[in-house]
Amino acid sequence: MTPSSSSTPSSPSPRPRRTAYVARNTNETKIQVSLSLDGGSLDLLPADGEAFVNDGLRPPQNQTTKTHASQITFSQHIWIWTGVGFLDHMLHAWAKHAGWSLRVRCRGDLEIDDHHTTEDTFLALGSAFTTALGPRAGIARFGHAYAPLDEALSRAVLDISSRPFFVGNFDFASPMMGTLNTQMVKHGLASWAQSAGVTLHVDVLRGENDHHRCESAFKALAVACKMACEHVRGREGEVVSTKGVL
Repeated sequence: MTPSSSSTPSSPSPRPRRTAYVARNTNETKIQVSLSLDGGSLDLLPADGEAFVNDGLRPPQNQTTKTHASQITFSQHIWIWTGVGFLDHMLHAWAKHAGWSLRVRCRGDLEIDDHHTTEDTFLALGSAFTTALGPRAGIARFGHAYAPLDEALSRAVLDISSRPFFVGNFDFASPMMGTLNTQMVKHGLASWAQSAGVTLHVDVLRGENDHHRCESAFKALAVACKMACEHVRGREGEVVSTKGVL
């Protein structure tokens, strides 16, 4: 009798990282976004002779320079420069707590105001998100989180549904946070939800300081995104929908 041989099950092959690069150029803004939903290293954004030339007014930011919204670690590359400091800060927090690697560069018509820069940055980030995500199969789909920041507390609930919808409640006390109009937080997230193809609810439940209220909202959103994008073991290739499609 030939003895039976036992074999050790092989480990599953590592999944490829979910990445995307988006360039969005209009008469109002020039934007580059490089995103990895799974973290890791990201190459520098490519040169663009038209969008980021040195015109002597706003020289292009050197991507190798550490800025207020840059953080390079073994697991994440984050570098963000939109010209709107508080917007950079929120995108940095979003990427950090979602586990993303993210590079964003924007040159917008800030001589007018922050509207086009903020709106178009969120639109480009939404396009990068849905492109990087790819087929909406094998993922958790739903994500939710609470996040505090001192006295402030926020909740975010996300459905990667391909049904764009946004509801937000922020109730900021001041019209501006740095050079970011507080109206643009709600409008920006609505733009992201539309471009990303998701249903998103974000509510600031309490808080006295607008900075704390806003940052806790973005941190809650980050954790909800991380949860919704997670692969579900045993559901590889399955679409989490009774319709069979998302």
